[in-house]
Amino acid sequence: MIYNKLINIFWTIFGRIYYKMMGVKLGKNVLFKKKPSIYKVKKSKIIIGDNVLLNSNNFGYHMNMHSSCKLLADKEGAVIKIGNNSRIHGTCIHAKKRIEIGKNCLIAANTQIMDSNGHKASFDDVSNRINTFDEGKPVIIKDNVWIGGNCYILPGVTIGKGSIIAANSVVINDIPEMCLAGGNPAKIIKTFNVSNKNNN
Repeated sequence: MIYNKLINIFWTIFGRIYYKMMGVKLGKNVLFKKKPSIYKVKKSKIIIGDNVLLNSNNFGYHMNMHSSCKLLADKEGAVIKIGNNSRIHGTCIHAKKRIEIGKNCLIAANTQIMDSNGHKASFDDVSNRINTFDEGKPVIIKDNVWIGGNCYILPGVTIGKGSIIAANSVVINDIPEMCLAGGNPAKIIKTFNVSNKNNN
């Protein structure tokens, strides 16, 4: 327990210095639990808001986390933006264009969020598929979204404010606000009609 606390303290202090030197924009009180993997190419942006948690430490976490948090902005102009107070556990966020996560979001372990398929489908010339590169489509996750463990959030998707994505879901289409969605592909299970004061 002491060892894990020391590791978390070390990465919270050293990580702020190290990642700022890499050009990552960090808000106030960003907390790193163990070492995340963060990499950006020149002329890309990674912006992490105030009070964000990036948890890569299995110790004390309620489900098995297979890998550390990974933030990868690997194309010029790519943007990863994480809003204030969001908590992200053992998740891969891979942007070639733009991935934006709102405020107060909860993202459980082993989730994959990507705005590109890597390669084009290239059915007109499948032998050349290996040489193609997908340009990507932005992924927008709005405020107060909760994403369960082991989910895939795929290119071009917007998840509306306040919604929940059930564990083990594959999201390939937009999800409206204030609903529970799940499955492969994810579909709306239930919608919630509540007063606006509870959505802020």
